[in-house]
This record gives sequence, C-alpha cells and structure tokens, in this order.
Amino acid sequence: MCGILGSINIKIDEESLNLIKHRGPDSSGIKNFSINQKNVFFAFRRLAIVDLTPTGNQPMASHCSRYEIIFNGEIYNHLELRKKLQGIIFKGTSDTETIVNYVSKYGIESIVDFNGIFAFSILDKKKALIYLARDPFGVKPLYIYKKGNFSMFSSEIKPILKHIPERRLNLMALAETLKLRFAPAPLTLFEGIEKIIPGTIVKIDLSNDNIQFSTHKYSKKIPNTKKISFTEALNQYEIHFENAVKRQLMSDVEVGILLSGGVDSALVAHYAQKHSGYNLKAFTIGFDNNTFANEINESIESAKYLNLDHYYKKIGFSDLLQTMNQSIKIIEEPLATTSTIPMIFLSKIVKDHVKVVLTGQGADEPLGGYKRYQLEIIRNKTPKAFHYIVNKTLSNVKLESIRRGAKTINQKGLIDRLSSGYSLFSDQEIQKLIGVREDENKYKIHLNNMIDFLEFGDEKTDLEIQLGLDLRFNLSDDLLLYTDKITMHHSIEARVPILDLELIEFIESLPIDLKIRLNQGKYIHKKLAEKVLPKTIVYRKKKGFLSPTNEWFKTHNNEIVNMLVEDNKFNSYFEIAEVKRILEQHIKGINNEKQIFLLLGIYYWLNNYID
Repeated sequence: MCGILGSINIKIDEESLNLIKHRGPDSSGIKNFSINQKNVFFAFRRLAIVDLTPTGNQPMASHCSRYEIIFNGEIYNHLELRKKLQGIIFKGTSDTETIVNYVSKYGIESIVDFNGIFAFSILDKKKALIYLARDPFGVKPLYIYKKGNFSMFSSEIKPILKHIPERRLNLMALAETLKLRFAPAPLTLFEGIEKIIPGTIVKIDLSNDNIQFSTHKYSKKIPNTKKISFTEALNQYEIHFENAVKRQLMSDVEVGILLSGGVDSALVAHYAQKHSGYNLKAFTIGFDNNTFANEINESIESAKYLNLDHYYKKIGFSDLLQTMNQSIKIIEEPLATTSTIPMIFLSKIVKDHVKVVLTGQGADEPLGGYKRYQLEIIRNKTPKAFHYIVNKTLSNVKLESIRRGAKTINQKGLIDRLSSGYSLFSDQEIQKLIGVREDENKYKIHLNNMIDFLEFGDEKTDLEIQLGLDLRFNLSDDLLLYTDKITMHHSIEARVPILDLELIEFIESLPIDLKIRLNQGKYIHKKLAEKVLPKTIVYRKKKGFLSPTNEWFKTHNNEIVNMLVEDNKFNSYFEIAEVKRILEQHIKGINNEKQIFLLLGIYYWLNNYID
C-alpha cells in the first residue's frame, strides 16, 4: 500500500513526493527514465503491510527489466497468480513483485485476473508505453493531468497542483457536483485534472513526437442471472463471503475492523475473528448526545458478542466547521456526505493501534440495502395513477428523501428515474445558485453510456441495472473516495471485503428476489448473518454512518450565513440570496442538511484550492 506519483516531462523531487508522505511514511523511492527523448518519473511513498523488507520497495522492475511499476493497493489472490509464473525467481513476497511479473508474462489485459484494490502505473520501456489502471470499483483513487507533452498522475491531487501554472474551477463540474453530491469520474472540480474511471486502462503512447492518450475498459461484464435455489444460494454465499474476508486478512501486520452498530461490519468481524488467529481490535465513533446517529451502544453489544477488543469514543460538534475545513483539505473534493466528519475522528483512534482495517462498506449497493431501491419495487407493484398521486401530494414535503422519492416514482423511463433520484439540487436551483443550467440531456447520455459500458445482459431488470450502476458509479466517487483519503491521511489502509471480486460476481449472478424484496433489503445477506449473529444485531434499524448535522445547522444558521455572505471568493460564484433561501428553509423544518453541508464544503474547497 502506498501513494504513487508519476510524470512525463515534469520533474518530480522529494518535496513533491512528500506531499503524499502520509500515504506511505515507511519508505520512498524515485526513478527517472529517458524514453524516446521524454523524461519519465516514477515515485512512491510506502506503507509497508505485505513484505516488510526492502524487497517490497518501489519503483520495482520486472525480472526481465523491461517493465517498471508503481503500485498502490493490495492483490489478495497474488499467491495464486504466482503459481502461473513458473521459472521466475522472486526476490521477496510482495504482491507488487507478483503483478509486475504477471503483466510481463501475460500482458496488460491480464489485470482482469487481479482480485484486489489497486491503482498503478506500469512502464513498458521496450514499446515506450505507460499504462495507468484502476480497480473495477474504484476503491483506490488515481488522478491524471495532461497538457501537450506534459502529464502527471497521482494518488492525490496535491502533488499535481504544485506543478500546474494555475488552479481554475471547472464550472460544469461544479454544476454536476451540486446535482449529484459529488463530481463523477472523470470529472474533478479542477480544470484540467481528471479521475481515472474505475475498471479502465489509460494507455500513454510515448513512441511518437507527441504523446497520445487512449482509454479502454478491461473489467468483466455483469454476469448473467443463474437459476439457483435459495438453499444452494445461501450455502454458496457463505462460502464466497467467508473466503473474501479470509483473503483480505493477507497482511504481515495486525489487522483491525471499523465496527458500526449494523449487520455488515458485524458479519465481516465474525469471519475475520474466526480466521485471524488473534483477538481483533474494533473501532467505533459516536456522539455526545443521544441522537439517532449515535451507534455506540449497538457497537458495544456487537463487540461483546464477537469477543472483540473494542475502542470507541464520543465526540461533540462544537468544532464542526474546523473539522469540515480539515476534511476538504484531505479529500480534495467537496461532498454532500456528512459521515466524512466522524471518519476523521475514527481514523485518529485507529492510527494509535493498527495500520490495516476491514470495513463493512459495499453491501448496500449490490444487495439493495438502501430505501431508494424499495421505490422501484413499489413502482412495479402499483398502478400509474398511484405514481401520479404520490408525486402530486408528497413532492413538497419537508423530508428530503420523501421529496426526492415522490418526484422519482412518476418518471416513466429508468434513465429519467435515475436522474431524478440522484439529484440533490434541481436543475432550476443550480441555475439560480451559480447561473449555469445543468444539461439534463447530457447527464442522461452519460447514464446511458455507463449502462452500455457495464454491459448488462438483456435479462437484467431496471432494479438490477440501478444496483450495478450504484456499485460502480456512486460508490467510487463518494463513500470509497472519502474513506480512502481520510484513512490514508492517517497512514491506515481500509479494506472492503464485501467488494471482493469473486463475491460480487456471485452476488450479481443471483436472482433479484434473493437480494431484495418488498421492505426487505440485503435478504440473503441477512439470512447468512442469522446463522452466526443474534437477530437483535441482524435486524437493528439501519442508521448508516451519520452525523447530527441537521440540528447543528439549525442552531448555527446565522454563523453559516455570515461566513458565506462575507466571503468574496464564495459569493463570486454563488448567488447569495438563493443560498440564504436554502438556509432559511432548513430553519423552517425542510431538511436541507445535505445541501448545506455541500455548500459549506464548496466554500472551504474554494478557499483552500482555487487561486
């Protein structure tokens, strides 16, 4: 695990590399190559987890010296891959050494065999090619900047910013962020800087005078639905789930777990404890008051049942704005997700104990755990007249999730429903806020392209398509993004066993009614949990990883208004009268918590990152 940094015709020095030192405080390395009269730099910072010796250091050459790699992540099946590399004498035990030699033998397209989380760059010195690749679910971030014959690519944006002449806001990306709560790949809010799309390879051709870039997909298509009985499906699900957790215990250092009050992290913890050989350390964050978001008591119960060494802390929100500013510096992109705040405090606890943690993230998207998926089931079971009535009567209620659902249910086509369901701010609100009319048709074309890119079979239902999109679209640019950035800022690797490639391939092959039913999300997942956990844990009311910002934004409304109104940079982009209206609505009981959190995030982002 590390932070990677590479460039073409831009010099990388220790000062630049140390901007991501937190991603790898254990060691570092920089190599310079001359390829067809172009200067190529490969650099890395290492967080030593597998093979703690210098044989795991990077940049690393293949056994034949033709290929060079910088790699961030873990390949959990790398020992299986080594068995296919007969005749190669390995110097160490790292997965980095496995994969650079695997690509050397089988070619870049062979990365489809990698079961893990990764972002890497491989240089083919003979063909004058650089390949950039990112794992299929985008667990590990990777950014690229390209201008003429100059390029940089990095695990984080900060080193790139050091080398570009000026920092400009991408206004259309800002409109997309206001709409979706995040900037979807390949967009970032920085003009000229892109995120590599998960499941793709970027090829950089250095063989001609001018550098050429091209991108193509390598990840597998969505599997067809299999015919299988529930009993057989449950047996296989347990095997796949247990193997996924067991695989991701691969480490030469101690592994811990982020424990919420919910079923997902408890189920991961059960199998991790079974195969770890030591008492796992578990970590939880909660809040001083007894808000719905507080999961301390539930996590204590889970930890006691699972015999975990439990570390937890309650935090207050007196310093919310200061913490928000810190989170924006770390994440480098504004999000409307309030759980970024507790994740910072949680990571501070973890850092004192372990370098690696397992998480329960990734179950809701493939298994239908969110309430919004129930809307599709309800829609299919009710007449069109009911959809119209719901839309007419509930589209202006105070609760934001109900408002969005009411507007979505009456949309006829899947793309229209997805567009409506994902939207945080409406197109009209975005135009009033920043004077830019979000191009609804452009966004719908993007969704259609994503569906084509993922290659859903003809037999897949609209609900299954939505689950597949969320798994590879929303997750990588929101929850997985902030989890990686915040944990790695504290030199911690966060792993996601539920996103194990073999496990997800099995889940996506299951009939939809084994995953989600009316008022029953994650159906087979919870049936497995019933086998090893008490029902009091399995069927607790879902809380998510929330923050009590709803009330905080009411009690500190004037402070927020004054801060935004008086800031010249913020009000040069935003219409303050519209911002005030959104804040006033929140005071009156219309929950604009996510909208306000995003506006504050953009405020801090502008002040930290834009010239």
